[in-house]
Amino acid sequence: MEDFNLEKTLKTPTVKLNAAEGVIELTGRSIPEDAIAFYQPILSWIEGYKNNPAEKTKLIIKLEYFNTASSKCLLDVFKASEGIRETGKEVVVYWHFEEDDDDMEEAGEDYQAIVNLPFKLIEVDEIL
Repeated sequence: MEDFNLEKTLKTPTVKLNAAEGVIELTGRSIPEDAIAFYQPILSWIEGYKNNPAEKTKLIIKLEYFNTASSKCLLDVFKASEGIRETGKEVVVYWHFEEDDDDMEEAGEDYQAIVNLPFKLIEVDEIL
């Protein structure tokens, strides 16, 4: 399966989807004009990846900010990733948040309560 990568913009995060390494990574800000259109290729990639996932998949989320439309799309990413677990493979979400950013920490906790995926909440000095 081909990797899928996007460079960040002022409104969209860096996206790194690597099947061989089992990595789904979003870094930066997620405030696209059309969140559904932005996240659709990511969701499509995950659907294809579910057919032959790595033994362990890491969902690495390092967002400094996301808007309401992105929050729904992130939930869709997590729900699609639940399907990877259903194949018997391991999936772990690494939710990074900046120290003193209670909103982002709580967002990670909220997602953790909604989806059936293990989360590791990781406090960092700064989201790069």
